Amino acid sequence: MLYLRLARGYRVADLGRWLLTATAAAVVAGFLLRALGRALTEPAGASLIRLLWCLPPLAAVAWLSAVAARAVPAAHPERITGLTAAGAGPTRIRALIAGEIALACIVGSALTLLLFLVLRNNIADASLAPELGMGVPLPAAAPVTLLTLVPLVAGLSAGAAVPVSEALPGRAGQPPRAGFGPLRLAVPTGLVLVGIALELYGLRPGAAQDGRPVDLPARLGATSTAALTGWTFAALGLAFLTAPLLAWTGRLLALGRPAPLRLLAGRGLTAEAGRLGTPLAVLALTLAAVLTAVRYWADKPGTAEALPAVEGALIIGCAIAATITRAAEVRSSRRGVTAALLQLGAAPRLLFGAALLRTGAAGTVLLVTGGLTAALGAGAMR
Repeated sequence: MLYLRLARGYRVADLGRWLLTATAAAVVAGFLLRALGRALTEPAGASLIRLLWCLPPLAAVAWLSAVAARAVPAAHPERITGLTAAGAGPTRIRALIAGEIALACIVGSALTLLLFLVLRNNIADASLAPELGMGVPLPAAAPVTLLTLVPLVAGLSAGAAVPVSEALPGRAGQPPRAGFGPLRLAVPTGLVLVGIALELYGLRPGAAQDGRPVDLPARLGATSTAALTGWTFAALGLAFLTAPLLAWTGRLLALGRPAPLRLLAGRGLTAEAGRLGTPLAVLALTLAAVLTAVRYWADKPGTAEALPAVEGALIIGCAIAATITRAAEVRSSRRGVTAALLQLGAAPRLLFGAALLRTGAAGTVLLVTGGLTAALGAGAMR
């Protein structure tokens, strides 16, 4: 009953977030049920590999749930205030937010299970029979156990993502840090340099005869161990460098004696670099990996597979949705600053221009990190 009352106050963004979470959970449930259908008719080894393929989209849905849950206190402070006035403490509020996310995943998983059972009732085409395990009795506990993973993982991720300090009004926690310590800069820079050196070593002339080739999944060919390890290190280093690069870009915008437009854009980007860095880094890394795979499939026709392509689309969708949700969270947290600037006489056009400039600067950083990651990935899969 409480969730129905909360849903009555949903806005368009809240309904969209809820539907996106339910849709992503439904797709992951489809992957799990497909693995179950194949397991009914194939050996256990192949079934384990298909279950492992379900882990990346499951992790993507869990991260999307965490980002969506963290945005609730900033987007709906009045809801948190009302729950606090009703006697709910931080732990109960976190449980309520996690339950709301888990409920969306339960709805999506239930719809997928219903479609799976309907198709198994001799309705599906013969080509889908192996995917559904048709002709083999279906254990009742198997689909329920598998589909419990989706809301459970999403709910736990959502509950852990909301800090206690942000669950009560008037306790917004620590302000976002604008600077990054030497260790935060040295470790990712070292990863990038070591990764590039390892990849160059793995791509040197004669490297194919020296090392053991590693067969990549999804028919992406083979590469050397050094090149694959180097790309992994470099990709992780570039992802960790995204937030510092955003902060430096903001400082460059506000360098010297800037106009109000550059000052607002630069200071805002520097202040929010810590919160925007993680979703943008994940988005850049995901796009780079998927584009590298698409480029390889395009160069070698007939090697593409449907399942990795659908999983890649789902992971990209979750990354984009999480980035938009985090951007909306940042915008909600800046309502007070925006209202103060408007009261001081700032023109709305100035604030809009500063937002556009911040977006362009962040997009430039994304192009640099994502482009370098994609270039290194393309080199590793030559």
